[in-house]
Amino acid sequence: MESVYEINSLPTEQPNPLTAQIDTLSTLEMVELINREDQKVAPAVAAVTGQIAAAIDLITDRLSNGGRLIYIGCGTSGRLGILDAVECPPTFSTDPQLVQGLIAGGREAIFRAVEGAEDDPRLACSDLEAISFNSSDVLVGIAASGRTPYVLGAMGYAREKGAAIIGVTCAPGSPIDHAADIGIAPTPGPEVIAGSTRMKSGTAQKMVLNMLSTGAMIRLGKVYGNRMVDVKPSNQKLIRRCIRIVCEAAGAPEDEAVAALEACSYRCKQAIVMLLLQLDADAAALVLANAKGRVAEALATGAEPC
Repeated sequence: MESVYEINSLPTEQPNPLTAQIDTLSTLEMVELINREDQKVAPAVAAVTGQIAAAIDLITDRLSNGGRLIYIGCGTSGRLGILDAVECPPTFSTDPQLVQGLIAGGREAIFRAVEGAEDDPRLACSDLEAISFNSSDVLVGIAASGRTPYVLGAMGYAREKGAAIIGVTCAPGSPIDHAADIGIAPTPGPEVIAGSTRMKSGTAQKMVLNMLSTGAMIRLGKVYGNRMVDVKPSNQKLIRRCIRIVCEAAGAPEDEAVAALEACSYRCKQAIVMLLLQLDADAAALVLANAKGRVAEALATGAEPC
């Protein structure tokens, strides 16, 4: 199903006049040119921070009320959604079901292109049905071109379910942009290699997705200051990170930080509250629960006289 957005008119397909002779350059000149083009990505994302902030608030509201964040896309866009989703459990100790990434063609397509999968909107409906997608969830449709049938099919399914819909493209005014409750469309300009959206467009999309998940997790209380206080201590590196976080946040020596962490099964937030408010593990857990897991609020309310 071809969109009115013809291929040759897509912003992501335009040839870049600044790189028209890239094949004749020296290797250093080529790399410097690619780097100059990459520098256009951050300003493009800066231009849509208002939409990103609105999307973060929408995602936070859904997650706070039992919903899930579901990324869906094809090719590079789908892989970027999966990449962002799979990093949430170790970084923020989220349930793996809370943030998920779906890609046209399924698991095989993560590693190898599955031809034609992106052209069938019905596949997206089946993929969403398989995870029991519902009205509590929020869907983030990702497609640099803004017209991928698979993603549009997912967005139509989400609309029927009454779910919230966010679009992440590099094509303002595209069908996906229009189909979303909130459309986010940074425009970093034509690619170094015409149509190779794994480059500037992919970088822009990754920056946006990082902001969406990180911003929502901050709003949900999974960050204290700028520290990932809900980090999951699943390996030696992350155990050491837990210790360092508690030492820095509580201003405590390492032996005290380790003792507090051991008393609360290496939950950083709980250990910080224990040390700063001089509470035992159970009392700190209660203070945190009353503060909905937000360390700053727990410290403020827990220190108030009864």
